[in-house]
Amino acid sequence: MSRTQFEPAEAYEAYGPYEAYRPYEAYGAYGAYGTYEELAPYDLHSAPTLPYGYGDSYRPAPPIHDGHDGHDGHDGHDGYDGHDGYDVHDVHDVHEPTAPALPRQNDGRAERRRRARCAGRAEGSSLRRLLPRALVVVFLAGGTTAFVAKDKAVELTVDGTPRTLHTFADDVTELLAEEGVQVGAHDVIEPAPGAPLTSGEDVTVRHGRPVLLTLDGHRRQVWTTAETVEGALRRLGVRTQGAYLSTEPSRRIGREGLALVVRTERVVTVMADGRTRTVRTNAATVGEVVEEAGVTLRGEDTTSVPASAFPRDGQTVTVLRITGTREVREDPIPFDERRDEDATLYRGAEVVEQAGRPGLRRTTYALRTVNGVRQKPRRLGTEVVREPSPRIVRVGTRPRPASVHGADSLNWQALAACESGGRPDAVDPSGTYGGLYQFDTGTWHALGGEGRPQDASAAEQTYRAQRLYVRSGAAAWPHCGARLRG
Repeated sequence: MSRTQFEPAEAYEAYGPYEAYRPYEAYGAYGAYGTYEELAPYDLHSAPTLPYGYGDSYRPAPPIHDGHDGHDGHDGHDGYDGHDGYDVHDVHDVHEPTAPALPRQNDGRAERRRRARCAGRAEGSSLRRLLPRALVVVFLAGGTTAFVAKDKAVELTVDGTPRTLHTFADDVTELLAEEGVQVGAHDVIEPAPGAPLTSGEDVTVRHGRPVLLTLDGHRRQVWTTAETVEGALRRLGVRTQGAYLSTEPSRRIGREGLALVVRTERVVTVMADGRTRTVRTNAATVGEVVEEAGVTLRGEDTTSVPASAFPRDGQTVTVLRITGTREVREDPIPFDERRDEDATLYRGAEVVEQAGRPGLRRTTYALRTVNGVRQKPRRLGTEVVREPSPRIVRVGTRPRPASVHGADSLNWQALAACESGGRPDAVDPSGTYGGLYQFDTGTWHALGGEGRPQDASAAEQTYRAQRLYVRSGAAAWPHCGARLRG
């Protein structure tokens, strides 16, 4: 029966004691690949299945009977013994001791078997040393493949400045965050934020710029991603041919923006002095348009549209030739009347203490003619030159006697009709005599009258006339005295 890898220990006595050989640890773990502690040793009885069928090397070889003795080519040491394949001494290239001297029938065949076993052990040992290196190479190759797959070459253009870069970002948002590109609500990003990235992608960022635009007199703030004034106006659809621009069209617009005034070309008609003139202009005011039309304003001349207004396309402006003068008018101010009671006067008697005098008001007017047509006067101002004086009248409150004794029976009505025509305020042509009975001022005052006789009441005048009759008789009225008794 052939020997197996589990031969009795006495079979190895010819090689010397087991302890005489170098222990496993003396060789390190796999030689140049590090110490034993760095790589775990192979468990000879529980190692996983390895390439090339090495996992079956521990199965005992079945006995072989080929008609020769147990040493003929297939003994227990021929390819299947316990030291062949995964022998611990083979892992570190330990030379196997010389086999014990056993009886052999053919020394040539035994030598050939020994050499074959040594070659098999060397080949297995080389494969086991290459296995860790192969695993490292496979790991590195897989990691490099993943690294290359994640890396992307993209072109990032920010405000017209391109640059090519490599990135591991998965989408546009991650790329902009990696590169520190901040974007706002008015910025344009192509492809859109969040779009996935692929190698060779072109990513464009155009930042929005604020423009305070005053277009034909209307001011508003707009945002644009254009980099120049000309580009911004083109995107906004503003017609620049013949227009006025407050800055050069080629001026670059910074991130901070700018203020821009644009006046487009307009057609305005100017009518002056009977002529019509049509001009193409980008002027800022109506006054400038009139000057461009060759019309000069003089004195109080003006226009139908305020000269400071913005001229509109298709507008018609009329020049108004104005001539103006001033006129001063004086108007009287009526006076008031004041009536004061006087106890010294008989009831019904009135004496004018002060004659009223009207005041004087002066008003200045502007007189204008527009294109030869006289306009309504316009009041410029008013001043009071003289204040009015009130008329003061004293009114008697003293009880009047019933009559003058000796004179109440006379015909005073007939005397009055003869002297004054019966009018209490009558005054003769010379101004000396007045009233119903034509008193002179001296006589009137001597009889107790106040003021002028013609200003007194008819009853008071009759009372004073009766007193004069008692004192002087009918002779006080030489021409009409006889009427008293008629």
